[in-house]
Amino acid sequence: MLDEQVFRQVADEALEEVRRALGPAAEEHGFEVDYNAGTLAIEFEEPEPAKFVISPNTPVRQVWVSALAKSFKLEWVDEKKAFVWRDTGETLRDLVARVAGEQLGASIEPG
Repeated sequence: MLDEQVFRQVADEALEEVRRALGPAAEEHGFEVDYNAGTLAIEFEEPEPAKFVISPNTPVRQVWVSALAKSFKLEWVDEKKAFVWRDTGETLRDLVARVAGEQLGASIEPG
């Protein structure tokens, strides 16, 4: 398990990477991406209003994603140098791109 300081650093870097990766899709599809106080929020107006929240959970060393009325808990995997949802093996970046695409009814490339 990562120590707290390392976890916070890799979690911040992972959320910033997702924010940057979603930039082109946000412009193309008209949704908002806001990274503030260690939490990434993605807000959609179309095709229906929705908000996804991505935040680190330091005590358990996971990144939690709340999206599409579901909760995804991702753990750090050293071999991939990424947070991974063990159910599918998706990285944080790929998972967020997939659920954003599901929300929009479009394919989102994770930049």
